[in-house]
Amino acid sequence: MVHPDEVASALRRFERRPVDRPDLKHSAVTIALVDEPDGPAFLLTRRAMTLRGHAGQWALPGGRVEPGESAGTAARRELAEEVGLHLSVEAELGQLDDYVSRSGYVITPVVVWAGTPGELTPNPDEVGELHRVPLAHVDVEPRFVTIPESTAPVIQVPLFGRFVHAPTGAVLYQFREVVLHGRPTRVAHLEQPVFAWK
Repeated sequence: MVHPDEVASALRRFERRPVDRPDLKHSAVTIALVDEPDGPAFLLTRRAMTLRGHAGQWALPGGRVEPGESAGTAARRELAEEVGLHLSVEAELGQLDDYVSRSGYVITPVVVWAGTPGELTPNPDEVGELHRVPLAHVDVEPRFVTIPESTAPVIQVPLFGRFVHAPTGAVLYQFREVVLHGRPTRVAHLEQPVFAWK
């Protein structure tokens, strides 16, 4: 069983690495932990097929950080906008390393505790599917592949009988390493597949 105090403690022990790139856009994603009858899970979406960018891709709830917003505020706002889950600042447990995406964003992953949120209402304009994924499903070894376009390894996290790629795959892998195993594993060097470069 994963308890919010244990998650917060693991994140406090982790020396998070921020990225200072004012030339890039800043976004935040949320690893929203929920209590399920079979144990803790997190919320994962599949982006709506009608979206202009990254349609149909697996994603953590998130989006652009507005001027004057903290990453935590942006992550919680996006969580409310995308799946109808409203949380206070007290729900924030900590953050993982910033990840620079090929599409020009610095992404800050924010871990929050949502408890038992009940029925959620995904926004159909943004979310095609919403899943509550047991944490055990991401406690797996990822696959690393090489591509001719980059010298860095592409990470693939097995989930739902297919693979979740970076940035989402990299963030979930770091969460698994830091929170579930207490290992300060870095993921900034992990590559995204070419289809996610734009």
